Amino acid sequence: MDYIISERVKTLKPSAIREIFKYAADPTVVSLSAGNPAPEAFPVKEIAEISNKLLTEDPIAALQYSVTEGYAPLRKAVAERMKKKYHVGTEDDDLIITSGAQQVMDLITKSTVNEGDTVICEAPSFIGSLNSFRSYNARLCGVPLESDGMNLEALENALRNEKNVRFMYIITNFQNPSGVTTSLEKRKKIYELAKKYSVMIIEDDPYGELRISGENVPPIKSFDTDGLVCYAGSFSKVLSPGMRLGYVIAPKPIVQKMVVCKQGEDVHTNVWAQMVAHRFMTEYDFEAHLENLRSIYRKKVNFCLELLDKYLVPNKITYQPIEGGLFIWCKLPQGVDMNDFCKQAVLRKVCVVPGNAFLTNEAEQCSSFRINFSTPTDEQLEKGIKILGELAKEIL
Repeated sequence: MDYIISERVKTLKPSAIREIFKYAADPTVVSLSAGNPAPEAFPVKEIAEISNKLLTEDPIAALQYSVTEGYAPLRKAVAERMKKKYHVGTEDDDLIITSGAQQVMDLITKSTVNEGDTVICEAPSFIGSLNSFRSYNARLCGVPLESDGMNLEALENALRNEKNVRFMYIITNFQNPSGVTTSLEKRKKIYELAKKYSVMIIEDDPYGELRISGENVPPIKSFDTDGLVCYAGSFSKVLSPGMRLGYVIAPKPIVQKMVVCKQGEDVHTNVWAQMVAHRFMTEYDFEAHLENLRSIYRKKVNFCLELLDKYLVPNKITYQPIEGGLFIWCKLPQGVDMNDFCKQAVLRKVCVVPGNAFLTNEAEQCSSFRINFSTPTDEQLEKGIKILGELAKEIL
């Protein structure tokens, strides 16, 4: 039979990261490609205690259908914490719980973007979100990233010249894949540009709680007085990615349409996971847990940077400094073919993610690749980075 594929998804390609996972599943391969939390970061004991108590005391509530907007006590706890700690959310906003922050991107795009409309993204940017935008036939416009955020001149040129710009998509803290944090000055200027051109901002912040150095920078949403910003948060990096819990704080008219769209996708987010997250936030020391995560990642990133300085930098591979998150963006010296380098690394049993996977146009030239330091053990990190350094030395 000839299968007819919709025009909307015909040109979509599999996620490069998910494809690399197939190689990384080999136990002999050192995977520096994943974005998984460190195994020691999971609060396994606490989740087991909560689950046992929940399924003993209130099993039907955890196993029955629920409302699309999310488990009310969790929505309340998240909204109160975000308002108190980060000044995010006003009386004109609403909050819903989603099946991971990835669903936030899908629902907002489905709710606001028509075929051919433009979405402005950082270049590079998170491949999962880019593919969500592509799946609705949005036109992607990449704006180059600098060490403190998007190039503002290029951003304004895009806002001025692109047709039907629906929103800007920005990962403000420890950006995936570059590790860049947008400065407060640029956050304010980006917001002013959004006001000037009447364009929404999607502020994606899955890594914000994982700051290991430097000072916290206020979210763009914290100074949103015009209803321009949709803030996406996630429990994936601070509790468990397998529970698939995200949330969005956004203007009520946008949230109302997202709810309708969500009803047609998955009815509601996993109720058991929502109840576990609520009890973890309210019955355990959530802030102490976050500080423990930061301690874990501080040690891991410092060790990783030592290895990069030892094995890669002497072979002319540079990297973007970071203050948190899970990723480091490495740049090959001029004249080295990035895709060939990544393929050669796989043949030597080391997986990294080629940089063009994160571009709005994957055919563009790119000399960078992304590594992750949270998932591998210290021994795997050293082995993998040493191999990359040896490969670079041979090529040069």
